[in-house]
Amino acid sequence: MTRQSAAMMMAIVCAIATAMCAPSSPSSVVPSAPKVRILTEQEVIDTLVGSSIQSTRNSNTEGMIRQAKALLAQGKQFTMVSADDLPDDWHVVAAAGGVGGGGAWEHVVERTKSQNLPTVDNTTVASAEALAKHLGVKWNAVIRNEAAGAMMGAFNSAIALGIPVVDACLAGRAKPELNLQVSFINGVSGSPAALVTRWGDTIILDKTVDDYRLEDLARAVAVSSGGGSSIARNPMSGAEVKRGTIRGAVSEAMLFGRTVREAREQGQDPVDALIRVANGFKLFQGVVKVAAPRGERGFNWEDAELEGVGPYKGHTYKIFVKNENIISWLDGKPDVLPPDLIYTLDPKTGDAITSPRMGGYPLGMEVVIVGRAASPMWRTPAGIELFGPRHFGFDLDFVPIEETLKSRPRFGAN
Repeated sequence: MTRQSAAMMMAIVCAIATAMCAPSSPSSVVPSAPKVRILTEQEVIDTLVGSSIQSTRNSNTEGMIRQAKALLAQGKQFTMVSADDLPDDWHVVAAAGGVGGGGAWEHVVERTKSQNLPTVDNTTVASAEALAKHLGVKWNAVIRNEAAGAMMGAFNSAIALGIPVVDACLAGRAKPELNLQVSFINGVSGSPAALVTRWGDTIILDKTVDDYRLEDLARAVAVSSGGGSSIARNPMSGAEVKRGTIRGAVSEAMLFGRTVREAREQGQDPVDALIRVANGFKLFQGVVKVAAPRGERGFNWEDAELEGVGPYKGHTYKIFVKNENIISWLDGKPDVLPPDLIYTLDPKTGDAITSPRMGGYPLGMEVVIVGRAASPMWRTPAGIELFGPRHFGFDLDFVPIEETLKSRPRFGAN
């Protein structure tokens, strides 16, 4: 081989090597998998406690913790992925539990018992699988649709499907209606959706006019199913998750749970510690004297009244509940208006109170009421129109909690 031929051969080899090492075109790039975090047992427990706090009502934290420990004992892993790290083309679904049915058709339950109909073990996972089949996709992650039991529901679904939970939420709290979520005001539809009843009836809502109609139709299925059915909804891309959800909501739950736990361990007041990290306000402390519940139109409603103790003695606090705390009054004057948050806490533990009824206030229980500003997404004109006082039938303008507190009586250190 001549020197010229050798030089030419070397140039060809270098050109080939350069081409092999060059970046691919954008259309052929496969996004790298996001970093998935495996949660420790303590992190899981803290998250469940914090999600109960976020719920703006009572919650069964102990029951969720028992479920989680049983899964961990089986070697199951609780995993989480940051919303910011999601590839834009990932498929994410809200599959975290059911649609309730206060005032349900109990005769349906009685009839199906007489028919000896078999029931489905995990209707939430079944709904997620039905929606995936309808859309022809495979889910890459599960997102929490609300706080409270939906946190454990999201973990359950994620474990069953072998995928992580996204560190985000559609609402940042619990809420009584499917349409009350920031995805709706950000142009991300809750449908297509799939519902599965306890007996395995499967309903696909391929298209709803909007999320109000999604709520109407899903609630009708729940009421006609004796009180509940599971739903998978809000099929979203990773890009839609980033613009249409409250990011970091699960991490916030973990922070809340860790805060009250560490305060108790250190002999400090867990409610005071929570207020500091949540930028919240202690609004009232009292004993439940009135609790008037009713199940109607698929919801649990309650009018609760607290009689003040300690610095709050001689004052009353009333709360209107539609599954969750919605509006409160101090001595008859509006105090916290939606979409701002009203937490119902146990003064000894800092956890959400427990009650056999969703949104319930057990008579004689001492409760601390903590208020907090809602996410900025909720405080937009669209958010206030969707989740403001008038949505619940109150002829009141939204006033931010921090504004109300400027003219509110002060009690002790609050």
